[in-house]
Amino acid sequence: MIEFFQDITQQTFLRYALLTGVLASVSCGIIGTYVVTRRITSVAGAIAHSILGGMGIARYCQVICGWEWFHPLIGAVIAALISAFVIALVRLKARQREDTIIGAVWAIGMAIGVLFIFKTPGYSDDLMSYLFGSILMVTPDELWMMAGLDILVVAFGLLFYNKFLAVCFDEEFALLRGLRVDFYHILLLCLTALTVVLLVTVVGIIMVIALLTLPAAAAAPFSRKLWHMMALSTLFTVLFTASGLALSYGPDLPPGATTIVIAGAVYIIVVAASRIRAKVAA
Repeated sequence: MIEFFQDITQQTFLRYALLTGVLASVSCGIIGTYVVTRRITSVAGAIAHSILGGMGIARYCQVICGWEWFHPLIGAVIAALISAFVIALVRLKARQREDTIIGAVWAIGMAIGVLFIFKTPGYSDDLMSYLFGSILMVTPDELWMMAGLDILVVAFGLLFYNKFLAVCFDEEFALLRGLRVDFYHILLLCLTALTVVLLVTVVGIIMVIALLTLPAAAAAPFSRKLWHMMALSTLFTVLFTASGLALSYGPDLPPGATTIVIAGAVYIIVVAASRIRAKVAA
């Protein structure tokens, strides 16, 4: 860790990595709180894994078609939003079993990604970075893209705070009050999709759901209001990503995996402490 603090003043890529973690943490804290309270973790998981299809198609178009502008993160955004719309619309309109829809989106998205990755020359290294995170390889262009997504997610998340609050905690009451529950459910899934794209660079597709849910779940026992949970979840995510980056730097460990281990350990400690306190109070 000492080596990390010594090098961060000299190495630009470390400062980019730290800024990436902070940018992703803001959206993660806000949307992760909604995901945990709304209990749509499995939906977020399907969206996260389906974006491999968008990334695979984008990279294929870059290499084979010469579309240099079509960055894999752009493909990820498109795939994530399409997946969110498909899950929401099929569930709301067709009334299909939600677990079936989630499984189909999860599997089909990843299968499409694997097919395009297989047909794209020289893509295996990029595949590993997207699966497990590439926070140390973030470019200035990616930072600007992430900042734009972050502003969009935070703006909508806070603008519709009361609407999302009603939908997450009492959907039937919200319907009786005339709230367009279906619309806000779809909007929440779209914001979740954008947040997932932000987090993919930090911890990768495989572990993105852990970072989306663990900070919010760890913040819940200390929060009396939803916005308290958001603020504390954001703080936790910043601490997890920064400490994961610092602790992994010296031993040359994967930063994403290290971040998730730290988040998981804190969550387990919080849950255990909450149970012990409840027993003592009883």
